Amino acid sequence: MDKSQAVLENILSRTSVRAYTSEKVSEEQIDAMLRAAMAAPSSKNRQPAEYIVVQDRSMLDSLASGLRYAKMLAGAPLAIIICARTEFINRDGQPEHNRFWEQDAAAACENLLLAAHALGLGAVWTAASDPERCAVVKDLMGIGDEAMPLAVVAIGHPAENPAPKDKWKPEKIHREKW
Repeated sequence: MDKSQAVLENILSRTSVRAYTSEKVSEEQIDAMLRAAMAAPSSKNRQPAEYIVVQDRSMLDSLASGLRYAKMLAGAPLAIIICARTEFINRDGQPEHNRFWEQDAAAACENLLLAAHALGLGAVWTAASDPERCAVVKDLMGIGDEAMPLAVVAIGHPAENPAPKDKWKPEKIHREKW
């Protein structure tokens, strides 16, 4: 399989995995996923995304109990929380709101998910930017006002192998105009 086919196969075969074995994720795999996440594009190349790597069982359990849509964290050996700085100091020394922090963090999150899949791991993105889930994550992780969490990604060696969904919908394609 050539490089382009391998990339497309990885994208098209990625699925959300919510059940994991007890096997730990290696430091090399964590490093590879974080490198992929940091390679994502961002507005003005500001790279505002930052990451919290969570392997502590009690913290994973606290996240699972506090986040109603992230119960799979109770069985995951790893979570990576994708956050982003919401303000920058611009060239004239003035603070500037980062209007695109969510898009920047989402691009990083997608790269992380694709890297996990390429490494033979299973992962699922759980949202964390709405007020309820944001409060839980910020409180548990000690995140101050300078950053916002976008997602908590549960990661592990898959204990399930869901079939990829065919999401191809030609009717959603518009040419030249809507």
